[in-house]
Amino acid sequence: MRIKYPIIVEGKYDKIKILSLFDATVITTDGFGIFNDGEKELLLRRLAENSKIILLTDSDGGGELIRSHIKTLLPKEKIINLYTPRKEGKEKRKKAPSKEGVLGVEGIDADKLRELLEPFSDTSPEKPSANLTKADLFAYGMSGTKNSSEKRKKLLKALDLPENMTPNAMLSAINILYSKEEIEKIIGSL
Repeated sequence: MRIKYPIIVEGKYDKIKILSLFDATVITTDGFGIFNDGEKELLLRRLAENSKIILLTDSDGGGELIRSHIKTLLPKEKIINLYTPRKEGKEKRKKAPSKEGVLGVEGIDADKLRELLEPFSDTSPEKPSANLTKADLFAYGMSGTKNSSEKRKKLLKALDLPENMTPNAMLSAINILYSKEEIEKIIGSL
């Protein structure tokens, strides 16, 4: 499956995993190396001039820090934020789990990665966006209301997204991955 946009991941093992499943352009941040790599930052900016960019970092604190940094470098409309589920475990090549004890991109199931990236393949028709707003999240009771935090966690769990996502990150992910009808059905089932 050919992915039409460049994919940004943290490390070389994430890149190897993605390239084992897809025909894609994959760029690594070299973990926190992106913070001091002006050439790589320039490369990302140049790529964003001509294309959207898929941002697929690990669902841990480090991944979120790297994601936040890249979001300051590139125009918001050029970034496609994809999130892997926050799953406990350790990658096969490692002797011990990560600091937070969760799997990175390299440890995520191939089927889940296909599900995440298939909407961005050359053969996939554009999926209609949910086009939800912050007002919609409020109306669904997912923000600004009593127990909204618990409701968001239930929804994130049902969507197999990291449970520590901010409301804005959740909204962005939902708008990329689901249609309005799909998300309403899922919220209704909670």
